[in-house]
Amino acid sequence: MTHKQLEEFLLSLPGAWLDYPFGKEWAVYKVGHKDVPGDKEKMFAMIAEGTNPLRVNLKCDPQLSLNLQEKYESVLPGYHMNKKHWITVICSGQLSDDEIFDLARLSWRLVTESS
Repeated sequence: MTHKQLEEFLLSLPGAWLDYPFGKEWAVYKVGHKDVPGDKEKMFAMIAEGTNPLRVNLKCDPQLSLNLQEKYESVLPGYHMNKKHWITVICSGQLSDDEIFDLARLSWRLVTESS
């Protein structure tokens, strides 16, 4: 999977947009807008720019996170994130593109459904 393929999927999710709040090294995908009353910006994915294979941080259910980390060496605790609620997926082919899209969709859902 390429950065462009994953980015196109992430930006196709309702309300998703791209930001670079941590500099050009991290593409951050968010929902919500802090300038809208009652709304908050919430991050649901981060892609490390220039990585090969591609690395993406995604929010994840804690139990699913542990299960995935036990099953796949390409799923790690979230890099520079809360290790209980975030995972880093190395897009090396161990997980299919559809599985990565499903994890991204779950991340988006966890963020949009939280208060």
